[in-house]
Amino acid sequence: MGEQCVSAKRSVMMVGEAEHEAAHMDHDHSHSGHSDKHGHSHEHGVSADSDPRWLTIALGLIVTFMLVEVVVGLLANSLALISDAAHMLTDAASIVLAMIAIRLARRPAQGRYTYGFKRVEILSAQANGITLLLLAAWFVYEGINRLINPPDVGGPLVLITALVGIVVNIAAAWSISRANRTSLNVEGAFQHILNDLYAFIGTAIAGAVVWSTGFARADAIAALVVAALMIKSGWSLVRESGRIFLEAAPAHLNPDAIGVRIVAIPQVTEVHDLHVWQITSGQASLSAHILVDDAADCHAIRSTIERVLHDEFALEHTTLQVDHSSDQQVSADDTHCAEAHGPVHRS
Repeated sequence: MGEQCVSAKRSVMMVGEAEHEAAHMDHDHSHSGHSDKHGHSHEHGVSADSDPRWLTIALGLIVTFMLVEVVVGLLANSLALISDAAHMLTDAASIVLAMIAIRLARRPAQGRYTYGFKRVEILSAQANGITLLLLAAWFVYEGINRLINPPDVGGPLVLITALVGIVVNIAAAWSISRANRTSLNVEGAFQHILNDLYAFIGTAIAGAVVWSTGFARADAIAALVVAALMIKSGWSLVRESGRIFLEAAPAHLNPDAIGVRIVAIPQVTEVHDLHVWQITSGQASLSAHILVDDAADCHAIRSTIERVLHDEFALEHTTLQVDHSSDQQVSADDTHCAEAHGPVHRS
């Protein structure tokens, strides 16, 4: 009987550094078995060496101004300011959860948690997205009510507060840009703050209109604009976190294209059980069953495939089982993959 070769790679994030181990499983054969080891250095999601100081600065700016904005919004009877404050609350929650994820990233994978706690940030990102959608729905409802029955709004307070908010958001966005933005939480908060800039510009315009013309409905219109931005951001977070929980391939990777590229490698005859998924933000993984010509060196082919996956698709976490084609044709009952998952690619 021929040979079988399996390559498995896993990574564990440790304090201050990423330590990587590669384990290779051997199958019993009448002739021989093989094992090999590889090491790589790379970052994923919220890494343990992320500098939390920049996140802390951004958090302090956001929370301080958010509290001021709530007070002023109530005094000025401005729905636009209160909706801005609610958006900033979700930004603050994202940063807090990202900071917690940084601490959890320092814990090595062990026991039943073989991937550690890397998906904590995805859970928090999804919660953040759902919260945004719920708040947006409430602001849409209130905004429509205020369009029908506009209350008195303090235009000068709205204008001044919105102008200060623009400055605060620029400072917070700059601070977060200095942190590790590969985290879905941190990147989500960064994008929300950029959206807040547009919202504050709209709120400032609304305040100026109310102050100069007395058109109170401008405040409700600005609140509806903020709600639209919240829906956009919230849906994006829910969609991206949902893709990770459903083990979908990252948006920038096409599994079919990867399968076609692998079977284009000389001596590769078939690729099936090809899976591409993410453990957390920026940590894509791949596994596949590869069949090669009977005369091929399965170790050399595996190394070639790993190099292609790394260089062309930036995939570093791979688990490849490489078999000779004849080994998989013993009998219908003895085939390793009687029911392959997903499409089968053949050369």
